[in-house]
Amino acid sequence: MLAVQRLVERQDGLITAAQCRNLNLSTGQVKWYLRRGMWRTVSRGVYLVDADLRADTSLDAKALVRAAVLTGGPHAVAVLESAAVVHGLHGLRPESRLHVSLPGKLAVPRRLGDTSVVPHQFTLADDEVAVVDGITVTTPLRTVADLMLKVDRLAAVSVLDSALNKGLLTEDDLPELHGSIARRRGAVHARAWIDLANGLAESPLETRSRLRCVDGKVPPDELQAVITDATGRPIARVDLLWRAARVIGEADGGEIHDRPEAVFRDRERQNALVNEGYRVIRFTWRDTLDPRTIPETVRRALARSS
Repeated sequence: MLAVQRLVERQDGLITAAQCRNLNLSTGQVKWYLRRGMWRTVSRGVYLVDADLRADTSLDAKALVRAAVLTGGPHAVAVLESAAVVHGLHGLRPESRLHVSLPGKLAVPRRLGDTSVVPHQFTLADDEVAVVDGITVTTPLRTVADLMLKVDRLAAVSVLDSALNKGLLTEDDLPELHGSIARRRGAVHARAWIDLANGLAESPLETRSRLRCVDGKVPPDELQAVITDATGRPIARVDLLWRAARVIGEADGGEIHDRPEAVFRDRERQNALVNEGYRVIRFTWRDTLDPRTIPETVRRALARSS
């Protein structure tokens, strides 16, 4: 079992029936582990090892993608939202389905035996496929290109910003991204979206807030701007800045800022900015849902600062 443990440590606790055979585990042994609750079937021919010893046998998003690729076999490639999960790209709506590209007749839903897995038949060049943490997946460039042709504008730019911010893509890759979507359905709109990308955005909320400002004709002057006090000492780095009007826009994500210690730091930081003559306005995810809300808030703040 030592060889099994070493293998599953690299695969989020997962093992396939084929891998069991290669490690000389018989079908009878596998069934025995399953009957005893020591292993659990995740998808066809893929098992979670030591399920009885785990406090939580649910798999995270990346492990589920791994299971889908393992189920698909040696030619399976994670694509679209599933590829984004593997690369750690942000900005997409939660996706309960898993997307895997398979060759030929293998890309038939009933052959996978798992309704949560959506099979695709993508034509992928060798340089459009990579292996990340043992998972075969489309490269960041191909992943972003595919998603930009599938999702809406806010999500598309958010994903591209995320890839740039994480260093998975650089500004030098953008011409190739243009080429990757050329002559594909949706390319006309997506080409314009590429030009809106900015790798300084640290979250989808920042991207969405910026786009709403751009659409409302009140684009910020700077992103991730450093604010200093009268002595030149840095006191804050802010999400969006209208420098001449001394207006700051902050994208308020709840997870971090709701912690007590973070609330205290935010209050100190905001007081320091106000004392330096800045007006701070804050945006939430809900604010980005209406295209008018953020621009109107910015315009009021700019008017009061003039």
